[in-house]
Amino acid sequence: MPNKTFYNEILIEHNLHPEHKHDLPDADLVLEGVNPSCGDDIWLKLKIEDGVITDGAFVGDGCAVSQASADMMLDLIIGKSKKEALKLADIFFRMIKGGVSEEELDRLEEASILKDVAHMPARVKCAVLGWHTMEEMLKGE
Repeated sequence: MPNKTFYNEILIEHNLHPEHKHDLPDADLVLEGVNPSCGDDIWLKLKIEDGVITDGAFVGDGCAVSQASADMMLDLIIGKSKKEALKLADIFFRMIKGGVSEEELDRLEEASILKDVAHMPARVKCAVLGWHTMEEMLKGE
């Protein structure tokens, strides 16, 4: 388990320097995700070719947890099939609820640092915003 300093460094890095926070004008799928309880609001944009997520981005505003989580999620799902992306979302949701194996946790890579959000109920909706938006987007397609 990474220590708190490591957790904070990863979270801060993804929040201050998100690789995927930019517009993606030629996106194939676009969906807004909103967390009304705290005001997080993102627009998730994905480019899909032959069932594979070839690019992704998000724009919008929100707390450090929602922004970093969306950025980490995009790191994971770009290059994956829609089916694989949905499987990662399932693992992420179960991790937040406290029910994943170490092997599954490893599949989440840096996103696994958000595991402790489960102990902060006010932050759970922030952490899952991008993931829920992606899941809704892919299942609705």
